[in-house]
Amino acid sequence: MGLFGAPAIPQLGLSTLCLRDVWKSYPTKRGANPVLRGVNLELRRGEKIAILGGNGAGKSTLIRIAGGIERPNRGYVHLGLRVSWPLAFSGAFQGSLTGWDNARFICRVHGQDFATAQDFIADFSALGRYLDEPVKSYSSGMRARLAFAVSMMIEFDVYLLDEVFAVGDARFQARCHEELFVRRADRAFLIVSHDAGYVRDHCDRAAVLRDGTLTEYACVAEAQDAHHAHMAAPITT
Repeated sequence: MGLFGAPAIPQLGLSTLCLRDVWKSYPTKRGANPVLRGVNLELRRGEKIAILGGNGAGKSTLIRIAGGIERPNRGYVHLGLRVSWPLAFSGAFQGSLTGWDNARFICRVHGQDFATAQDFIADFSALGRYLDEPVKSYSSGMRARLAFAVSMMIEFDVYLLDEVFAVGDARFQARCHEELFVRRADRAFLIVSHDAGYVRDHCDRAAVLRDGTLTEYACVAEAQDAHHAHMAAPITT
């Protein structure tokens, strides 16, 4: 399934998240700007892979495509595992509805009992009375906390993380770590992060996204070295 229960590409029976020859570009005044150029990626049950790359390299675009939020211009995405939306993504919230109303809707879509979920969402998000307020009145951090809390009420095979621990205070980040990497240690993760230590601690594979192409390396350390070398290289015109 895609974002919040959106229809996914038909299942092929393989227990993988698979991107094949994925191309994505965005229109600009100077014509199409290609962000992804024939990206290939396969993530099996239980694997944890990091995507490294500079700002604007297309990492967030890749993870949104994997989560069904965006569609590629070419290529296909096979969802043989149940894939989350990018954690802390709040773009699908209805701004005029309260936090509780949005949480109730998402739980209903995914077959989760809302009455059972309420105490967890209230405790995890720590939004208090703001859960009774329209989401359009929330700050970006408050939206992310609500989105993450709701995400943790629904079980996925693959979790998509796009710099998620940049959200919230130390307490919130510790709760995120506990829910994901302790209670769900057996799940697969596709992670975008600039934190080298975080990547080393949580990933067993890594790939570098550069100039629209994705290159996977033999080990995480080799991918980090390649990424750092590229970022340190002088810019040529």
